[in-house]
Amino acid sequence: MFPREYRGVAFVVGLFLVVQVGALALVPEFVASDYQAVENPDNPANSVLYVVAIVAMTGLMLAAFRYDLDGAIRLLIVGVSAWLSWYVFSALVSPLAAAVPAVAVAVGLLLYPEWYVIDTAGVLMGAGAAGLFGISFGLLPALVLLAVLAVYDAISVYGTEHMLSLAEGIMDLNIPVVLVIPLSLSYSLLDAGAASEEAAGVGEEPESDAETDADAEADSQSASAGEGGEDGDPGEDGDPGEDGEPGDRDAFFIGLGDAVIPTVLIASAATFSPAADLAVPLLGVNLPALLAMVGTLAGLLVLMRWVIQGRPHAGLPLLNGGAIGGYLIGSLVAGVPLIEALGLAGFF
Repeated sequence: MFPREYRGVAFVVGLFLVVQVGALALVPEFVASDYQAVENPDNPANSVLYVVAIVAMTGLMLAAFRYDLDGAIRLLIVGVSAWLSWYVFSALVSPLAAAVPAVAVAVGLLLYPEWYVIDTAGVLMGAGAAGLFGISFGLLPALVLLAVLAVYDAISVYGTEHMLSLAEGIMDLNIPVVLVIPLSLSYSLLDAGAASEEAAGVGEEPESDAETDADAEADSQSASAGEGGEDGDPGEDGDPGEDGEPGDRDAFFIGLGDAVIPTVLIASAATFSPAADLAVPLLGVNLPALLAMVGTLAGLLVLMRWVIQGRPHAGLPLLNGGAIGGYLIGSLVAGVPLIEALGLAGFF
């Protein structure tokens, strides 16, 4: 691993921690404000509906990219970002005052989507979404959600590979669906995008037929050499579309969902687990939630090691697996019976 890759790993761990701690800090405020999205948070059907919504949204986005509706997707995500940011800021100030920074987030994404603007919006979205879903999903629904999405993520990356196509379409939109991990202080996402367009020949005169045929043959050979997840393939977690040695890359990219989904279980554990709260200032955290955080970060470190090797990987199997494992260990250590930790006590 190259020295700047270590810095990149430290940065992404920091972003995950901010999302996790932010969600835990927001949970009491969200509960007090009655932001729970469902009447019965212990109903496992909530997880099924959410997974169906994710699959449907994925299909809509792929269709939008196919029919050149990228702008509509960008506006939709920017709007969602402002909406979730409003929830976060409303926990700190009045709902009316919260609208001002929420709108500022949207304006920043539209006018100047540099990597730090995207990451800031992503952290706000991640903490807000994880907090809202955490108080809306009881223990069993949260565990079902993480398990199903881990399987779906693996199938969509290694099997159907449609998640790779989705990642490829998203990368040019500069929206907080991915977190950008710069590997140098001088990195600029906007400059990198401009350089990519120039390299792709945007605004240049068409090439001759002979040149086009030669380029097509070279591209075909390159694509054949890169099949099966080689360097340069767009990945869900990694550095989509960049060639060269790992040390030559200027940034990593990791899906925002990889930070949000395991944090849903962390927030759910803090809300619904019968384990006693720990004496942590400003946070209502218990041992199951704390070890779920540790398990998620352990999975993240393994994932980043794979990402540094330059291949696309599904993040949720490792991240969700770490979160679930840490949560169950924390529950048992805290003296919570396994049947209660799994959220099954109400069914017996």
